[in-house]
Amino acid sequence: MEVELQIEGLDHEAHGIGRYEGKVVFVAGALPGETVQATIMRRKSHFDQAEMTAVVLPGPSRTLPRCPHFGRCGGCNMQHADPAAQIAFKQRILEDNLARIGKVRPEVLWSPLQGPAWGYRQRARLSVRWVAKKGRVLVGFHEKHSSFVADMDSCDILPPQVSRLLIPLRNLVASLSIKERLPQIEVAQGQDVLVLVMRILETPNAEDAALMRAFAEHHDVQIWWQTKGPDSARPFHPEQAARLTYRLDEFSVEMPFGPTEFTQVNGAVNRVLVGKAVRLMDPRPGERMADLFCGLGNFALPLARSGAQVLGIEGSQALVLRARENAAHNGLQAMTEFRVANLFECTEQTVASWGRLDKWLVDPPRDGAVELVKSIGGEGPQRIVYVSCSPATLARDAAILVHQKGYRLMGAGVLNMFPHTAHVESLAWFERG
Repeated sequence: MEVELQIEGLDHEAHGIGRYEGKVVFVAGALPGETVQATIMRRKSHFDQAEMTAVVLPGPSRTLPRCPHFGRCGGCNMQHADPAAQIAFKQRILEDNLARIGKVRPEVLWSPLQGPAWGYRQRARLSVRWVAKKGRVLVGFHEKHSSFVADMDSCDILPPQVSRLLIPLRNLVASLSIKERLPQIEVAQGQDVLVLVMRILETPNAEDAALMRAFAEHHDVQIWWQTKGPDSARPFHPEQAARLTYRLDEFSVEMPFGPTEFTQVNGAVNRVLVGKAVRLMDPRPGERMADLFCGLGNFALPLARSGAQVLGIEGSQALVLRARENAAHNGLQAMTEFRVANLFECTEQTVASWGRLDKWLVDPPRDGAVELVKSIGGEGPQRIVYVSCSPATLARDAAILVHQKGYRLMGAGVLNMFPHTAHVESLAWFERG
């Protein structure tokens, strides 16, 4: 059904919100203040979903997408909105979730933390597919709402060095005997090193190996092979080379990491985030702090460099080992301790076993930290700084902290970790009493 709609706002996935015959219609690609033509594709009991076919009257925030693949490629969904509108949307999503789910309001709403809008994505998983009908290989992100790989020859959210490799990578894979057995290339860019991890389902032959070596040398990259899960990734060529690292210069910290280990995709925003989080934690000599879901020590080591004793806890044994290595690499062994624990199964006894902790930094995955915050007892931390990649789970956990545990939500704000997407990352500060 073709309809004309006035767009009133955006939902959490950046779909335009309109109404037809009193029913909400979500329209992909539409922006607030616009009149659009749309085709209703799916009808539900309480809402409909539609695809935009034409913009009748553009809204004030509409802009020309920079990428020629926008609209087909699923890597971005907000390039048609100007950067200020994108940020405003994310801030509104955070506020709405805190108010609606958490029934809380921050005492101060911070200005967004930002970095470069383009070339920011230093971590990416690129899909690879041999398309027999076209007689060629595609390398890139999936198409929007599809398992097909987008036919893209460049990508403006990838670093320029990586974007320039898309066509050469197509040609390389097409020349291999295992071109149908290489489904993914993971990109990891460090301070001075670029690694391409090739997921291989069949051992390359000698000619394949020679072609890969030549590619690595010509393009000044490292090629790794991954035969099974992420832990199976090993360097192929060169076998001995410089390590991936990123630096947090404000704290004189250098962080080595493996190409399949979790690090933030946006190095520039991560540096801003770490600086803001550490200042909020206000570490002082004699204080003992926790970095919960600590990963490889992204926050723990800057906190330790600032003078506090830090206990880092993480569910992955491999990441805890990396955090310990990174502490040693930066001469911070005496200021840090790292333990393995499942923070999704916390109890008050678990938290009590950690001993006195003045402040917590919490950086959970999308599921949030509900069992952790529920386990705070009478001797809980005075301050909690919470880094979130899901406004909904942050709001749920904020409700527990404020309404059950006696904390105040002192401040909150978004960080634009993923420009041109609807993904919302945020930071919140809770104070007891």
